[in-house]
Amino acid sequence: MKASLPLLFALSGVFGAIRAEGQTALSLSQAIQTALQNNYQIQISQLEQQQAQNLDDWGVAGRYPSINFTLNNNNTYSGSKNPASFLRELSSFGAGLTPGVEANWILFDGYRVRFTKQQLEQQARASGISTKLAVESTVQAVIQSYYTALVQKEQLNVREEALNLSRDRVRYQEIRREFGQSGTFDLLQTQDAYLNDSTAYIIQLNTYQNALRALNLTMGVDDLSVTYNLSDPLVAEPQLYDIEALKAKMIAGNPTLLSLQAFRELAHTNTLIQESARSFTVSVRGGANYTASQTIFGTGTFADGSERDLGGIRNSSYSGFLNLTASYNLFDGGVRNRQIQNAKTGELIAQLQLDDTKRNYFLQLENTLATYNSQKDLVLVTRQLVDNARRNLEIAEERFKGGLVNSFDYRTIQLGYINANQALFNAIYNLKITETELVKITGGLVR
Repeated sequence: MKASLPLLFALSGVFGAIRAEGQTALSLSQAIQTALQNNYQIQISQLEQQQAQNLDDWGVAGRYPSINFTLNNNNTYSGSKNPASFLRELSSFGAGLTPGVEANWILFDGYRVRFTKQQLEQQARASGISTKLAVESTVQAVIQSYYTALVQKEQLNVREEALNLSRDRVRYQEIRREFGQSGTFDLLQTQDAYLNDSTAYIIQLNTYQNALRALNLTMGVDDLSVTYNLSDPLVAEPQLYDIEALKAKMIAGNPTLLSLQAFRELAHTNTLIQESARSFTVSVRGGANYTASQTIFGTGTFADGSERDLGGIRNSSYSGFLNLTASYNLFDGGVRNRQIQNAKTGELIAQLQLDDTKRNYFLQLENTLATYNSQKDLVLVTRQLVDNARRNLEIAEERFKGGLVNSFDYRTIQLGYINANQALFNAIYNLKITETELVKITGGLVR
């Protein structure tokens, strides 16, 4: 037993050095910023948002005419033999080039273009909300991981404090034993307490390091072994929340509800687009062509047996057109009516999904607020418990040195102090996580 204690005394100093060496300060805001920069899902959502914004244009909706340039090249070869004709044999080669410009413009189609542009705008807004949802999820995960690591850090500090007290008690008992004021039994009890605290310290240190690795993973850091000095304090700052104000914020800012509202608007716009198919369509089509051709006849053989070079012929022509077309579908087997009916059904589904989600969020909001208020009271109670346990430990320390408290009673008081601190840290952690959930429900995590 005596041989192992000096080793543990030395190890406790090494553990402290491991936690303090080479660490950079990391605040919660810095952790969130790092996660937002490294998160692939956010980057994908942002690129998809850029795609949707790029398509939000009147040209994509079909407002402007389409103009095409055409170029045709026609080549021909012909040969003839006719003994009854004065021109018995003839071969000819022809080549032609026809460039042209053609434009097509839909003048009216039942406001389909307007509704399509409206649909593109709504899709761009919905894509922006999807990006907010990805950011919101990341921010919440980082907050939870950060405070988890912070709680483990504070618990490690308490374990270190208990370990130091136990070490001091061992030394104190050894001195008393040398002067004959304490026996082997008391020394063994203090040594056992020190060994138990050393074991708890080693386990807690590993738990804290695991929490830091989990934080690195949440932040998207490739090197999970990087350690930090978490600079934000683990303190509770209880707030007073009004349920009606929270409901108003939730309806106005909750990204999930906003996303469902966007889908409902898209469903309504789709209904308008389908209904526009009942209208007639008016379009204008115009263009111009220029044709240049040349035919080379080559050498011809006449009836008298003579051959002559017949030369060639060049030709060019111009043409233009402007046509107005109006069309209306008289019968399509009920396809349009079915599409319109399905669109209206989709609109109703979107509204029901919004109402159902809103109802669930109202319940979740009230439950979360009730939990938050209960946890505020729990923090106050556990904080008072820690104050009492600390004062009790101080008194027990004095009485232990005076011989008025035995090792068993002192150890019980010491464990009570450790448990009270752990209860306080857990209460503050739960309060922070519940408050984060409140802010998330009301749309406050993402501005």
